[in-house]
Amino acid sequence: MITFGAMGIGFIVQSRLKSVLAANAQHAMPNGMSGKEVAEKMLHDNGIYDVQVVSVTGFLTDHYNPAKKTVNLSAEVFEGRSITSASIAAHECGHAVQHAKSYTWLNMRSAMVPVTQIASNMTMFVIMAGLILTGLKWAMGPNIFLAGIILFGITTLFSVVTLPVEFDASRRALAWLNDSNLLQGENHARAVTGLKWAAMTYVVSALASIAMLLYYIMLFNRSRD
Repeated sequence: MITFGAMGIGFIVQSRLKSVLAANAQHAMPNGMSGKEVAEKMLHDNGIYDVQVVSVTGFLTDHYNPAKKTVNLSAEVFEGRSITSASIAAHECGHAVQHAKSYTWLNMRSAMVPVTQIASNMTMFVIMAGLILTGLKWAMGPNIFLAGIILFGITTLFSVVTLPVEFDASRRALAWLNDSNLLQGENHARAVTGLKWAAMTYVVSALASIAMLLYYIMLFNRSRD
C-alpha cells in the first residue's frame, strides 16, 4: 500500500509539474535570451568562469556535474527562450554557485554519492534475500534483512540531504532572476511556481523513501517476535 500510495502521489506531482512547465513554456523571455545565455550570465554574474554550459539529450535531464564542472541542459532548455528554460537553467546554475561557495549540504551530498550508488544497486537484492531466508527460518535471514535495511537507509538519507540542496538552488536562482531584472512581476511568479513543483518531486521521493524504510523496520521487528 505504501508503494502504491507513493506512486500515486508521485504521478500527481509529476503531472502537475509537466503542466506548469508546459504553461510557462508558452511565455517567452522578455529579452529573448535562451537557456544557455541565461545560464552563462548567471555564472558570470557570480564570478564563475570555469563552468561550461552544455546541451544533453533527454527530457528533464538538466543537472549540474560538480566533477566535470558542467551545467548540463536538455536541448529544449538549452535552446529555449521561455520562462521554463530560464528558470531551469538558473536553477542548475544555482548548484554551480553552491559548489563555488562550498555549500555544506552540496558537499555532503557529493561525498555520499559513491556509497549511495553502491547501496542503491544492492538494496533490493539484499532485502529480498533477507525476507525469503527469514521466511524459511534460516538463522542468517534476519541479519541479511537488517543489512538490506541499512543499505536502504543510506539511500533514504541521500534523498533527505538532497532536499536543502534543491531548495537552496531554487532560492539562489529566483533571487538572481529578480535582481538581474530578467524576470519581474507575473513572469517571476511563474518561475516561482515552476521551481516549486520541481522541488515537490524531491519532497515526495524523500517522504516515500522514509515511509518504506519505516515499513521495512516494522517487518524486521515482527520477524524477531
